[in-house]
Order: sequence, then structure tokens, then C-alpha cells
Amino acid sequence: MARQVVQLKRIGKVTFSQNQRSKNIKLSVKADKSILISYPFYISHKEAHAFVTKNIDWISRQQEKMDARKTKINPDSELKTKLFTVNFLEGERNSIEKKDKQITIKVSNYNSPEATAYLERCLSEIYRLEAKTLLPGRLKQMAEKFGFSYNKVSIRNNRRNWGSCSSQNNISLNLQMMKMPMELIDYILLHELVHTEVKNHGPKFWERLNEVSSNRARELASQVKTYSTYTL
Repeated sequence: MARQVVQLKRIGKVTFSQNQRSKNIKLSVKADKSILISYPFYISHKEAHAFVTKNIDWISRQQEKMDARKTKINPDSELKTKLFTVNFLEGERNSIEKKDKQITIKVSNYNSPEATAYLERCLSEIYRLEAKTLLPGRLKQMAEKFGFSYNKVSIRNNRRNWGSCSSQNNISLNLQMMKMPMELIDYILLHELVHTEVKNHGPKFWERLNEVSSNRARELASQVKTYSTYTL
């Protein structure tokens, strides 16, 4: 494997890596906003460099997203989740401690990419616990109230959607929705329950969703869009 690291204007450090296992050019933006280009040996460094130049606008947008995702959490701050009070402190090393309904997260350097990644992992696990505790029961309650039936329910962490309903009426829910107020959580649950009857987003889907959401389907859908599937 041959590597070359260069500094480019606008996007910073780029690592060019020729890899015999690579079948084509692969470009990725790391948490520290550095760029990795992996490509097979039959592609020249000049061609790989041209590929970076061609995609420089896309790279810049991804780096901007990285900046936007930098933690807004500060030491000595507090977060109220559905079930816990989470306290954030400065510490010599990263650690998390739970005692009853209190969770303390200590991070050694809040400005580092490593701190952001650690906080994401910790908060995702808190949301996962809350989602597994609250969502299955709430989904069952909403289904019984409005006459829906479904098969299985699972909790996942993904960046593509808030939920999904399979052709077998298995419902998957994104744990990140635990950041939302209950009104929007209920909307997402109803959204997926309606998919047990209507497998698309056509007029019949929105008509049924309006029936079970007090004619607020579009309004609530718009509010959901203000939230991100990213943890921070």
C-alpha cells in the first residue's frame, strides 16, 4: 500500500492511498475533516488528484456538516431526557456513570473529535435504553386506540429515516426520535402504523394519517423535519 499526504487549499489534509484490494476510487471525509482517497494501483496519483478536484464542492459540504455536528454540549451543562437527567463534566478521562435517574458523563476535551464521538456513543445508548423502555408499549397503545395491527417492532440507530414498516408489517423505529417531544414521537408511530394499511405515500396514506392525527399530518411532518437523525 502506497500512501501520500498532501495539503490542499480549501479542504486541508488529503491522504492518497493506493490499495491492491481497491476496485475503484473511494473518497471519505473523516471526523477531523481530513480526506482519505483509496484507489487501485492501475489508477495514477494524477487521476486520483483530479478526482478530488472534481469533487471538491461535495467535500467542502461534508466538512461543513462535520462543523455543524460539533458538540454544542459544554462542561457543567445538563440535559433532561425522557427518563434521566444527564450531567456533563470535565474529567481527566472519558467516563459515564449511572445512579438511579442521574447519569454523569465526564469528557477530557470537549473540543476534540474524540469527545464528540464519545458523547455520541453515550447519548445513543441512553436514547436506546429509553426507546426500548418506552416505544414498544406506546406503539401498542396507539395501535389499539386506532385499530391498527402489526407484527414485530425493533429499535435501531440509523441516519436514513425515523422509522419503517416492512411488507410483513414489522416496524422499525429510530432511537434518535427520543430527542423529540412526545407529540412528534406519536406522529412517527402513527406514520408507521398507517403503513401497515397503505404501503406508499399517496393520497390514501395522507388521508388515513390525517384521520388519526387530528388533521395535523402535514403540520407534524414539517415539525419532524426540523430534527436530525444524528445524535448531536
